Amino acid sequence: MGFALAVLYLLTAYLSPATIFGPLAAAHIELILAASVLLVSLPTMPGSLIWKTPQSLALIGLAFATLLSVLVTGWTGGAIQVFLNFIPNAFAYFLVCLHCNSKKRLKILILMLLFVCLFVIAHGYYDVSNGLTTSDYVFAQKSDAGEWFYRIKGLDFISDPNDFAQVIVCVIPLVFVFWRSKKSIRNFFCVILPVCGLLYGAYLTHSRGSVIALMAITVVALRRRVGTVLSLLMAGGLFVAATALQYTGGRDISADAGSGRMDAWAFGLQLLISHPFIGVGYGRFTEYYFITAHNSIVVCGAELGFIGLYFWSLFIFPTMRDALEISSPIKVRAEVFPVPEEEGPFPYMIMKTEEIDRDEVNRLGRLIVLSLTGFLVTGWFLSRAYTMTLFLLGGIAEVVFEMALRRDLVSARMPSGRVLRLSIGIALLLPVAMYIFLRVGNIMR
Repeated sequence: MGFALAVLYLLTAYLSPATIFGPLAAAHIELILAASVLLVSLPTMPGSLIWKTPQSLALIGLAFATLLSVLVTGWTGGAIQVFLNFIPNAFAYFLVCLHCNSKKRLKILILMLLFVCLFVIAHGYYDVSNGLTTSDYVFAQKSDAGEWFYRIKGLDFISDPNDFAQVIVCVIPLVFVFWRSKKSIRNFFCVILPVCGLLYGAYLTHSRGSVIALMAITVVALRRRVGTVLSLLMAGGLFVAATALQYTGGRDISADAGSGRMDAWAFGLQLLISHPFIGVGYGRFTEYYFITAHNSIVVCGAELGFIGLYFWSLFIFPTMRDALEISSPIKVRAEVFPVPEEEGPFPYMIMKTEEIDRDEVNRLGRLIVLSLTGFLVTGWFLSRAYTMTLFLLGGIAEVVFEMALRRDLVSARMPSGRVLRLSIGIALLLPVAMYIFLRVGNIMR
């Protein structure tokens, strides 16, 4: 029951309440659903994964930072907006950790994400093909040459083509969880065909950031198999192909083309310096600058200050660390220990036995790393520090790490004290890295 409601909650968040519930959306059915999910999740909380990970503390800290940023800056009504915007997104991490703690459930979750992407792609393609250029799934924009072109998008928090492209890029690696060795027909229909659909959907978004993210995923995915040089050459070939196919809709990808975003980054760093502790307020960047920050680090630092940037780093750092741990053949041990698969009202109680060996953990870990790579690379060009996709991927990473840990395939998580200390350094280094990047970018302009 809890798992089914969690999937329905996530599906509603991605496709919008109006799409799932129709007229009932006017009654804020999504809030009722969230309350129902929380209620049925209460019995699973004692002894669950959420108490073991620093990401839980990070999300509580981020919620506190968002509330503090709007209250201290005098925007008392902002507390309601924080509740409606940030907290439902962060809720995704806890739902994944509480209810998606088996291979079968993770696969269902990935199928849900794949369905969301294909649903939006189909809607967008249909509308563009039939000239419905003002629909909910189409965004009209002018190219550098002044010609109109059309980009597909979703609703609610994926209502921007770049946001939808980010979700597609993150889902593409996860679809390979269904790949099976020496199963050509199965792999074609369950993996190759859906991935081709996702790639075509990414093309229809005409997102420049998704091109760069796909190149990064290509390099990370192939580096161990074919070497760094060849993987870079293949990524370069992907870029050439994307350019030839007008992937970006006639818009250039260069330092000059991104000058507007770089100016926004520079202004965001100035806001961080002038409001170092609590920022200018959650969601208020555009009140100080005419466009959004177009960078997740900048928007988090500018809106929430170093307090918010610290808790954001506290989420990102252990997530990437644990994902890299389970993706490494060296770090994952060869022993296999059958453990109980959750089937009862309490997590991790003995009901069934689920086998996961070293190779399976490695494979899942690599796919998660690729997905996180896609998110972080696109996040370099998007103001999406608090989006649901990030928290959902964080939950998936920790669930798989917990599976490996319970089988004694990996070492224990990094001590919380060390994670807290290292996250401070990361939060301080991120703005410095942005500043260096801006300096180099200005030289190239």
